[in-house]
Amino acid sequence: MLERYEIEAFLTLASELHFGRTAERLGVTTGRISHVVRRLERRIGAPLFERTSRVVRLTPIGARLAEEMRPLVAGIEEAVQRAVDAGRGLTGELRVAYVGESAAPVLLRAVARFTERHPDCAVHVHEAPLATTRSSLVDGTIDVLIAAYPFDGMANGPALLHERRMLAVAADHPLARAESVSLEVLGDYPVVQYPAVTSAAFKQDRTPDRTPAGRPVPKGPVGGTYSEMLALVALGRGVLPVGEQTRRYHARPDLAYVPIHDAPPIRRGPVWLASNTTTRVREFVRAAVDANPPPAA
Repeated sequence: MLERYEIEAFLTLASELHFGRTAERLGVTTGRISHVVRRLERRIGAPLFERTSRVVRLTPIGARLAEEMRPLVAGIEEAVQRAVDAGRGLTGELRVAYVGESAAPVLLRAVARFTERHPDCAVHVHEAPLATTRSSLVDGTIDVLIAAYPFDGMANGPALLHERRMLAVAADHPLARAESVSLEVLGDYPVVQYPAVTSAAFKQDRTPDRTPAGRPVPKGPVGGTYSEMLALVALGRGVLPVGEQTRRYHARPDLAYVPIHDAPPIRRGPVWLASNTTTRVREFVRAAVDANPPPAA
């Protein structure tokens, strides 16, 4: 079993490739670093570094050891930090948001569970406008967002909500009284488009360029907000694939919602900027999963 100081000395030297800088970072002498490295090499039975008067390089064995050891050490440090946080309780602030009314209950259950576990961390809840969801995560205005997948360019947790897909059409549309439709009908009618700032993967999932059979999908007008997109549908300017919760939260006499029988479900869950994966974010995602268990089969 390696001692902590041996692991720390090895990984620091593997990063710095300089005995002097390694010793300075760790607050010891270069002789101490040399002694630790020689001890490790005796234990392993092979050189870990190639050393000359001018250059320090990792040997293939040393490079592999460093590559395999780094994530293990990081995992240990994260586990210790989680234990510290659990003992002390998280503090500070966390900014969370949701997109669309159907995501609000999921978020609020997560906030309640997180606050129960970490009462000293203030949680600020917001509704995120469709046009600023990505920029809010990038600039740090929002730490975690409950939104629909896919949300390209962001880290995401497990899906917390699954919805059947439906086609929103005007109340007097030829499809309004259909029992269900296929995705192929998207090739027959203009499809209302999301704003340009919406992620490319999301738009391709919701408003694809082609039907499953390869037919082009006519592009309808662009809406600036979700409500505006539904208004365009009601005006007969196009159709729009939506989640089944839209029928609940946007019930209108001038709209009809028709099930799409051959489409996969829409998935929603937590998304966040990968470089902002703080302990608070991790703990909030854990609370969100615990507070929103999947429905019984």
